[in-house]
Amino acid sequence: MTAMQPRQAWPDDASAVAGVYVRSWQAAFAGLVPQPYLDAMDPSREESEWKTRIAETRWPLSGVLVAETDAGIVGFAGFGPSQETPAVAEIGTLYAMPEVWGTGIGKHLTLATLTTLRQAEYTQATLWVLEDNRRARRFYEAAGWHADGTAVEDTTGGASRDKLRYRRPLG
Repeated sequence: MTAMQPRQAWPDDASAVAGVYVRSWQAAFAGLVPQPYLDAMDPSREESEWKTRIAETRWPLSGVLVAETDAGIVGFAGFGPSQETPAVAEIGTLYAMPEVWGTGIGKHLTLATLTTLRQAEYTQATLWVLEDNRRARRFYEAAGWHADGTAVEDTTGGASRDKLRYRRPLG
């Protein structure tokens, strides 16, 4: 595996982050989200939103952490306080380029994100995953996350499916 250096994202990283986001979605959600929605995704349309999100960071309480290798940014995680309980962090995004799946980059990025959340003095972290996304659920479960029994309806792309909340302590 190429050496991966996690670091805080900067607004100049928005184009690369948008590229990872779209490529990862198109690969990870094929068969789970309607294909026309995935086909219509375009990094150039996502870039300004990512630039704004990164610029509004309140590090280390919220932000975007990127996984950078010699090939550039290959993954990222976005996090902030949970809407329900500010002492609980929520990882809202965790994506990597399909080419690096299975190389350990996602695991290292997750560990770096959890370290950042501990430094911000969060006590627990949550994230949401589509119930039918078996690959992601296996990944999170292997990393010590557990479904906490909360589910919500997700209608991304016009199809209805359940999203499960996963949780883990940060102690």
